[in-house]
Amino acid sequence: MKNYLVTGAAGFIGSKVAQNLLDAGNKVYVIDNLSTGFKEIVPHGAEFIEGDCADPAIIKRLEGIQFECIYHIAGQSSGEVSFENPVYDLQTNAQSTLLLLEYCRKFGVKNFVYASTMSVYGNQEVLPVSEKAIPIPESFYGVGKLASEHYLRIFSKFGINCTAIRLFNVYGPGQNLSNMKQGMVSIFLAQAIQDGKIVVKGDKNRFRDFVYIDDVVDAFIRAEKLENGFHLFNICNGGKLHVYEIVDYIIESLGKPVEVEYISGTPGDQFGIFGSNEEALKEINWQPKIHFKVGFTQMVNWALKQLSKN
Repeated sequence: MKNYLVTGAAGFIGSKVAQNLLDAGNKVYVIDNLSTGFKEIVPHGAEFIEGDCADPAIIKRLEGIQFECIYHIAGQSSGEVSFENPVYDLQTNAQSTLLLLEYCRKFGVKNFVYASTMSVYGNQEVLPVSEKAIPIPESFYGVGKLASEHYLRIFSKFGINCTAIRLFNVYGPGQNLSNMKQGMVSIFLAQAIQDGKIVVKGDKNRFRDFVYIDDVVDAFIRAEKLENGFHLFNICNGGKLHVYEIVDYIIESLGKPVEVEYISGTPGDQFGIFGSNEEALKEINWQPKIHFKVGFTQMVNWALKQLSKN
C-alpha cells in the first residue's frame, strides 16, 4: 500500500482522482477547505483533513508522511472570482503550491502533479495552442497558476518529478451545479433546468475546448509515472465548441423552451481557445476517449436526477 495526498478531494476533479487511487488499494490523505467542495463527496476510506493548503499549520499536520505522489488539485478555480479577491487567489493557488513543494523537498516526496489551467495562455493568435506558446494570462487566476508552474520547474531541480497539467474546460457528472462562477456547461445546465433561462456572460461566438472528467482523471493518474524533472502538457480534446452550440445542445437535450439572455462578459475572460494534446500523447500516451455529445448526454441525465431532488 502506498500513501498519496490529494488536495481538493471534496471537489469535482479531486474526489474522482482520490477514488481512483483508493480503488487501486492505496492509502489516500485529503486536504480541502470546503470553500466550494462538499465533505460528503470525499471518498469513503480517505483520511480527511479540513483546512487550507495555504496554511502552514495544516501542512504540518501531515507529520512527515512519505507520499508516493502529491496531487495538488485544490485551489480557487474561477477567473471571475480572482478579480473579486486577488490576494486570496494568490494564496490558494500559488502559496499553497509553494508550501506543498517545500514539504516534498523536506520529506523526500519524489512526485508532484499539479492542476494548472488553459487560462495561463490568455488570448492566443495561433490555434490550437501548444505548450510552446508564450503564456499571457488575462486574469489573476491565470497569473497564480502560471507562477505555480514556475515553482514546479525550479523544484524539479531538487530531484522532485514535477508535472503541470493545463486543464481546458472540464465537464461531466459530479460537477458543482450550485457554483455559478465556475464551469460553463454546469452553469448553463443548472440555469436551464432550474430557471428555464440561461444567462450567458459574454459573446455567444466565444469558444472553448471541452474535456470529459473521466479522461481528465486518466491523465492525472498517468502523469504520476513521469520521471526526470519538469513536465508540462495540455489536457484537452483538441477541438472547439462555441458558446451558442453549448446553449443549443442544452435546449435540445431538455426538450423544453429555454430563454437565453446575453449580458456583458466578465473581466479577464478569454474569447476563444482550444488546444493541441500532442504532447500528452507523446509523454504519457494519453488521448481523450469521450466525445462531447456522449459525455454531455451523461452529464445531462445526471444533472436532471440531482436537481429533481431539490
